[in-house]
Amino acid sequence: MLRDADRIFTNLYGFEDWRLAGARRRGDWDNTKALLDLGRDPIIQIMKDSGLRGRGGAGFPTGLKWSFMPKQSDGRPHYLVVNADEGEPGTCKDRDILRHDPHKLLEGCLVAGFAMGAHACYIYIRGEFGEEADRLQAAIDEATAAGLLGKNACGSGWSYDIYVHRGAGAYICGEEMALIESLEGKKGQPRLKPPFPANMGVWGCPTTVNNVESIAVAPAILRRGAAWFAGIGRPKNTGTKVFCISGHVNKPCNVEEEMGIPLRELIERHAGGVRGGWDNLLAVIPGGSSVPLLPKSICDTVLMDFDSLVAVKSGLGTAAVIVMDKSTDVVRAIARLSKFYMHESCGQCTPCREGTGWMWRVMDRLVKGEAEVEEIDLLLDVASQVEGHTICALGDAAAWPIQGLMRHFRAEVEHRIVERKKSAVSRAA
Repeated sequence: MLRDADRIFTNLYGFEDWRLAGARRRGDWDNTKALLDLGRDPIIQIMKDSGLRGRGGAGFPTGLKWSFMPKQSDGRPHYLVVNADEGEPGTCKDRDILRHDPHKLLEGCLVAGFAMGAHACYIYIRGEFGEEADRLQAAIDEATAAGLLGKNACGSGWSYDIYVHRGAGAYICGEEMALIESLEGKKGQPRLKPPFPANMGVWGCPTTVNNVESIAVAPAILRRGAAWFAGIGRPKNTGTKVFCISGHVNKPCNVEEEMGIPLRELIERHAGGVRGGWDNLLAVIPGGSSVPLLPKSICDTVLMDFDSLVAVKSGLGTAAVIVMDKSTDVVRAIARLSKFYMHESCGQCTPCREGTGWMWRVMDRLVKGEAEVEEIDLLLDVASQVEGHTICALGDAAAWPIQGLMRHFRAEVEHRIVERKKSAVSRAA
């Protein structure tokens, strides 16, 4: 269990003032100049040594990602882009950070941008986050008026400006290249890589795209040291993480905990347990709607970190824990996710454009048992042809929930088909 002294997001629930005065009382913007005085390369090395992996879903080492930015400018400006789109169903951690702790993010933007040689940052925020965008802009205005941002930020001699860019609610714009396209005023569709953003990102300039949580924790790591952060959690899965717990629990919540906490402990300690008790658990989606679900037998012992969940053929993703008790129609639940991914496909890649709709239509029939048992294998074959064959990971996100369902609940799907056929024979008789 995470000690209170190790918590980074101390105003996650909004009990205290979100403005600059409240943020300073909680330790934000405390001699930020000293952090910048460390220098670009030492900052990046500390982030590498901390073991921080991106909190947006992919889990790529953050310090390593920052190091990809060119050391010297070739005349093009460098940019930091913060991904605050947060469109993954079940995920609402960044929203609370933006709403209740915006200055923590802004300070992180400054130190991260400085480490990358950037003088400007764009925060791409989901269009539906109206209050959050307003608070973010108010916090930027406060910090600029106080000399913490803008020309000679924090007295460091480094000029740094942050801009809020509102999206229009497209799930695909959570993908970094589609986000860049949207930021440029184009249709939000992923670009092929290479070139990678660090070489050619927004407006053809070196760019790093990071998640809100990944950037917001940076100042705390620099102040307290890489060893402190690396000492929390498990090797290669270090630090704290904000988990979003929803579904059939007694107290849905966001909570900051250490990486590697057992899933059962996370749910029972912070969310009041599964509705009806742990034995009433059917399955859990551990990392947002795009990762495969896990049955209770695995949930009993699995740890909540990147590597532990990959080992059981799922993923940490955004750490959005969606709990389903035995009252859940699990086939219908996954079919609903299939419809979501069909709707959100940008249509650029043929496997995704055609495959997501086809998979949803088959899933819709499977919910009612209106299919043949042989179609299950055909569905899995199509899912495998979508997975890994698209420019971005939306194809994977559409395939994985179906694969997880069939891996653990295929018997339930087959049972529906058999029972429907029996009913049809009975009615005919």
